[in-house]
Amino acid sequence: MELLIASGNPKKLAEIELYLSETEVSLLAPSDVGGLPEVEEDKLTFAENADKKAASGAMESGRWTLADDSGLEVDHLGGAPGVRSARFAGVHGDDEANNQRLLAELSEVEDAARGAQFICALSLARPDGSIAARFEGKARGRILRERRGDRDFGYDPYFLFTEEGYPQTGRGFAELNPEEKSGVSHRGRALELLREYLMTATLEA
Repeated sequence: MELLIASGNPKKLAEIELYLSETEVSLLAPSDVGGLPEVEEDKLTFAENADKKAASGAMESGRWTLADDSGLEVDHLGGAPGVRSARFAGVHGDDEANNQRLLAELSEVEDAARGAQFICALSLARPDGSIAARFEGKARGRILRERRGDRDFGYDPYFLFTEEGYPQTGRGFAELNPEEKSGVSHRGRALELLREYLMTATLEA
């Protein structure tokens, strides 16, 4: 089974590949199908944006397509940056600027009130663009005052995982190796649901 991943982000592709490595699904990047058109992420929810990207990629390529939309919701900021996580500071994909704005917004907020969660919405589209399935994962934590860890990926250097009962508790996402992170991350949890689905589903045209 072949599955097109509607993302050009190499770090995101690596995470998905790691999680689905034991399935019989062969993953394709946009470059494997001649590229995909840019999709404006203008919806109000992660799920709606994921749907839009998956449908666009499927109709463009004629293949089963997986897309995600994910981001950070900070309690004190009323859920911001939310769907604007990648462009919180104004320029899409400027992780350093996004993190600096986040720290500035929370500069006067005490540690106990810096709660946050990562959310990942995955949408799986059929070749005709219709949505076959949706999956969602969340990870709770809080925002650190200073960066921790050396694995740069979005807001990871400032996100401390706080859910109880896991070996990763009390460690920053940027301190976890890929295998450790996939076990508790928002994307890992959504991908686990996807993996369970793919174990029994048949991706027919």
